[in-house]
Amino acid sequence: MASDGAAVDRRADAQRNRSRILAVARTAFADDPDVSLNAIAKSVGIGPGTLYRHFPTREALLLAVYREEVEHLADSVERLLEQEGPLDAFRAWARELAAAARVKHGLGEALTSAEAQAAIGATWVPVRGAVSRLLTAAADQGQIRRDIVPDDVILLLSSLWRVPEGEQGLEQADRLLELIIASLRA
Repeated sequence: MASDGAAVDRRADAQRNRSRILAVARTAFADDPDVSLNAIAKSVGIGPGTLYRHFPTREALLLAVYREEVEHLADSVERLLEQEGPLDAFRAWARELAAAARVKHGLGEALTSAEAQAAIGATWVPVRGAVSRLLTAAADQGQIRRDIVPDDVILLLSSLWRVPEGEQGLEQADRLLELIIASLRA
C-alpha cells in the first residue's frame, strides 16, 4: 500500500504534467490547429496514455486551453492597469483578446459541439468582467463616456479577430481598435 506521501507526490506529478500539457498544447495549436495529440505528448515528454488520462479527447484539450487562456486574460486586467493608463491597458488587453480569439477562431469545427459552446458561454462572465473593469477605470479618469455597455464593446472587439492573417491583418486590427477607442471617448 502506498504511503500518503507517495499519493501526494503522484498528485503533484499529475498536476505538473497537466500544466506542461496545457502550455505545450497552447503553442502547438497556435502554430498548427491540426497538430496531433501524439505530437503534443511527445513534445511534453510524456506518453500518449498520460495525455489521454488528463484529456480523453482532442476537444477536451482544446477546451482546457481555451478556458486557461480566458482565465489568464481576465486575471491580467489589474496588472495592466497598474502598469499603464486605462486606455493603454484597454488597448493591450484587447490585443491579447484578439490574439487568443484568432487562435480559437482558427480551430473552427473543433469548438462547435454542445460541450464546447457551454464552455465558451461560461467564459463570457470573466471576459465581460474584464471589459467592464477596464471601461470603468477609463471612465473614472474621464477618458471615455460612462454610458458604454461592455457587451457592445465585446461585439465591437470581435472585429479584431476577424481580420486576415499576417502582418496586414494585424495592422488592420490595430486600426480597428483605434476606431473602437475613438467611439468610446468622452
